[in-house]
Amino acid sequence: MKVPKRLQPLVADGVIDEVIYPLMSGKEAQVFVVRVGDQYLCAKVYKESKQRSFKQAAVYQEGRGTRNSRRARAMQKKSKFGQKESEQAWLSAEVDALYRLAEAEVRVPTPHGFVDGVLLMDLITDEHGDPAPRLDDVEFDVETAAEFHRIMMQEIVRMLCAGLVHGDLSPFNVLVEPEGPVIIDLPQAVNAAGNNSAKMMLVRDINNMTRFFGQFDTRLLTTHYAEEIWHLYERGDLHPDSTLTGESDQVAVETDIATMLRIIEDAREEEADRQARMNASDEDDY
Repeated sequence: MKVPKRLQPLVADGVIDEVIYPLMSGKEAQVFVVRVGDQYLCAKVYKESKQRSFKQAAVYQEGRGTRNSRRARAMQKKSKFGQKESEQAWLSAEVDALYRLAEAEVRVPTPHGFVDGVLLMDLITDEHGDPAPRLDDVEFDVETAAEFHRIMMQEIVRMLCAGLVHGDLSPFNVLVEPEGPVIIDLPQAVNAAGNNSAKMMLVRDINNMTRFFGQFDTRLLTTHYAEEIWHLYERGDLHPDSTLTGESDQVAVETDIATMLRIIEDAREEEADRQARMNASDEDDY
């Protein structure tokens, strides 16, 4: 295939040997399958800020420090230099998060470097060696849904213990490989201790996972992992291998029915949105 403009310097410099095919295009970036030596990797090419459809960057950047005071002041004033620095900070956020989470043994793609605004990382595959499907594209039986939900809760705990909240976790940015789920898309990951919206984002991430797996195992819909995990975190009692119950003393029993109804309604809306996107995609193919 024709080498995309943003990847041409990497091919010319021998960082990438071959661009195989485009894998996907999202709201923040385009991803290509590339060959580096005898390895097949993903090359994530970030879109320019004016082309991204992710509109809440300021909320996610809260708490991301910079060691250079001049840069920090420029970013706060939103000068031309500051906007450039903010853009660079946004682009490097996923790289920093991936390295930190990989070290914490969170199930994320292993990063292989960040060159000229392009992130190289593991290609996650299925049992046939093809790109792994997204969680949203997989059907589960009750037992497997419960097990995957348990794994995702543990991975969220490991992320939080590493100081991060994903911030945009959904069935669209979790891949399924034979060994289990793999979390992707982390440029909006937030500092758990330094972002005032961290708790809200954690609750949303967990509820997104619970809504999805609750389609297959309805018992999950009345669990309270978000409250339990955050309560343990605030007390300093959360550890990477903490045993979770899905219950919380912080939640009144009478809220269970209302919570379940809200989750079910949110799931219906999410499914309607998904169907609309699929229909739009089908129309574009003609």
